[in-house]
Amino acid sequence: MKKIWKSLFSFGLLFSISGVSIAEESSHSALKVEDCHVDGIRSKVRCGTLTVPENYQQPNESQLDVHFVIIPALDNSKQLTPLMFLAGGPGQAAAQMAGNIRQMFSEVLKTRDIIVVDQRGTGQSNGLQCSNMEDFKLYEDLHGDMSEQDMLDCRANFTVDLAHYSTPNAIRDFDNIRAALGWNKLSLYGGSYGTRAALVYMNMFPESLEAVVLDSVGPVEVPIGLFGQSVARSYNLLLENCQLDANCKQAFPNLDEEFQALFARVEAEPVRVDMMHPTLGTPTQFVIDRAKLISTLRLQLYSIQGRQFVPLVIHQAYLGNYLPLAGLLAQTSGDNPGEIHAGLLFNILCNEDYPRVKQNQWSEDAKNSFGRDEAQKNWHLACTNWPKFDYEAQYFEPVTANIPTLILSGKLDPVTPPSNGDFSDKSLPNSRHIVVKNASHIVVTSECAIDLVDQFLTDKDPQAIDETCLTEIADETFITNLNGNS
Repeated sequence: MKKIWKSLFSFGLLFSISGVSIAEESSHSALKVEDCHVDGIRSKVRCGTLTVPENYQQPNESQLDVHFVIIPALDNSKQLTPLMFLAGGPGQAAAQMAGNIRQMFSEVLKTRDIIVVDQRGTGQSNGLQCSNMEDFKLYEDLHGDMSEQDMLDCRANFTVDLAHYSTPNAIRDFDNIRAALGWNKLSLYGGSYGTRAALVYMNMFPESLEAVVLDSVGPVEVPIGLFGQSVARSYNLLLENCQLDANCKQAFPNLDEEFQALFARVEAEPVRVDMMHPTLGTPTQFVIDRAKLISTLRLQLYSIQGRQFVPLVIHQAYLGNYLPLAGLLAQTSGDNPGEIHAGLLFNILCNEDYPRVKQNQWSEDAKNSFGRDEAQKNWHLACTNWPKFDYEAQYFEPVTANIPTLILSGKLDPVTPPSNGDFSDKSLPNSRHIVVKNASHIVVTSECAIDLVDQFLTDKDPQAIDETCLTEIADETFITNLNGNS
């Protein structure tokens, strides 16, 4: 099935115990831990597996090895409670992102270990990846080429009982790893779908948690998949910020009119452009329809770095120069640590979220001036062809656990807007919701935000956090010409 999962479906996003071997110290026979090296980290870390039941209702039947990496603290003398990182997607393998996590959370790693786990169905924890993903030609093929047969072929990859690859079972795995490593409590960081996992963890095992950070929240109250209105909101904020920036306003005074004309053009008929392949240097044809246009621009809205190119790319495409758009699309190709395991993505969202969306909600979500109903077309195709199981609804109720919780939202976020964080802040008795004006999806990409996280994990008092440094984050700026000048 075409290699387009990240652009079409991603909800997102996207550490030790030192000394002698944990495996030798532990009485937990299913636990194995050893020194290892992972991509992106020069020093040794600890790699491990914990054997768990694939079906927790039949613990003596089929077993599953859940893979994890422990990134050790620089100074572990105080044996502070470790931080467990919960990845996004759903479908990202956290261990594959260990190098990025180490760099991003360097302040936290000064004094506490970080544990990253390949959620069941990702990475080395029996990753549910579709083998028919490599035949997509990024520039020539259209996203709309995905068919019902593609979904059936994807399903055919998996011989396991997919009913056991759910969010609650993943949380059981995470908590068993905590116990096997000998920790009474953990702190959690969840980003994007990782916040949903963290909230389910808080409902299932509140006694296991010392503090929780929710970054770019997917609350249990809001089904994942209704992205039309939230993406349009993010796009409209970009339009407003462009008009507030003197250079952007001068360069693109009619930006939305140009976008609407461009959208109508590619909706009426795909545009075909002969060009040189951006990475191979060979002749190719770039084909653009509304799905490819919207998905490419939508991914740029996820980050401040990506957003700065959007006005120029829209303007140039409106003028008939589609090469800048092709350049953005090139960023989605190739291997990357945020690669989505499509089987788990479909399995979780098609069973835990899609059935909770009513038809009138789909209709209202499509009433927007950016992507219209583009974001939901492939959800309908995927979920009507995916195996069904009964999700454990009791763990998707509003969370009321009395656990210190820091909630972070980016005002510009296209998929988890600040209103999402308000749901969790309302139900949690010991929380604080901080909305960062000049941030998009995943707030801890700024140095200030990670300092706040480190302070919170130390003090465990969300009300005491000094957020002054957030006001120093610069306003959005935009690239206004092809030479890269702003």
